[in-house]
Parts: sequence; structure tokens; C-alpha cells
Amino acid sequence: MMFVTIKIYFYLCTVMNNTRFATLIHILTILAKNPGQWVSSDWIAQSIYINPVIVRKELSVLQEMGWVISKKGKEGGSMLDVSSCEISLADIYKAVKNSNILRKKNPCTNTACSIGKKINKELESLFAETDDIVFDALQHRTLRSFVEQFD
Repeated sequence: MMFVTIKIYFYLCTVMNNTRFATLIHILTILAKNPGQWVSSDWIAQSIYINPVIVRKELSVLQEMGWVISKKGKEGGSMLDVSSCEISLADIYKAVKNSNILRKKNPCTNTACSIGKKINKELESLFAETDDIVFDALQHRTLRSFVEQFD
């Protein structure tokens, strides 16, 4: 039973690491499309098709960044606290960057092998280059420009 639990845990961690960027953009897009309105985490969760607890966790990250304000209670919810043109997609990427989607390496490689002894160093270089490319591509796009696709 413990094996299944651990296996499910690692699967969920992998899925969440790979979807956090998309989830944050989804949440922010909903909030940007509903300016001045309190949007509930339940409503957002239904749109993304995820558990509202995950939405609330991500909303707390967005609050810490100063992008979102939230109000508790029956009439509560969340809304953007800054203009959507002030948030770049690169800013959102940085918010989830700690998930290190590409940073996973094989920790135990064969150092007697000509590839095994150098692979992780070369991967580090590749990962840094990839991060720079992604960041540069997203830096010139704002949340507002992304949201405009949904008019």
C-alpha cells in the first residue's frame, strides 16, 4: 500500500510541476477577464478542472507577489490588484521557476564512462540556455496581451 501512495505522490508532483505555469496563467486570465469582481476559488477550479485547494494555494502565491487580493466569506473571492499589462508572462514563469521542470538529472552516473562523467555538466549548460530562451520569449508578452485572445 505504501508503494502505491509514494508512486501516486511522485506522479502528482510531476504533473503539478509541469502544470503550475499553465495553472497560474489560467487563474490570472480569469481574474483579468473579470475586473473589479470577486471570483471564487470554486469557480476558478471548475474552469481549470482541479481541486479548489490547489487554486487557493496558487492564489496565495499570487497574493504574496502583490498581484491578487482576496476576501474571505460567502461574498468573497479574489481579484487582480494590478493591471494585467503590468504582469509579463516571464514574471509568471519566474513565480513557478522553483519547480525546475528541466533541472532533473540522473544523480548517479557512471564516472568511468566518457559520457557519464560529463553528462550532468553539459545538461546544466543546456538547461541554463533553455531557461534564457524561454524567459526572453515570455518577457515581451504581458498578461493583457494573452487575455486579449479570449475576447
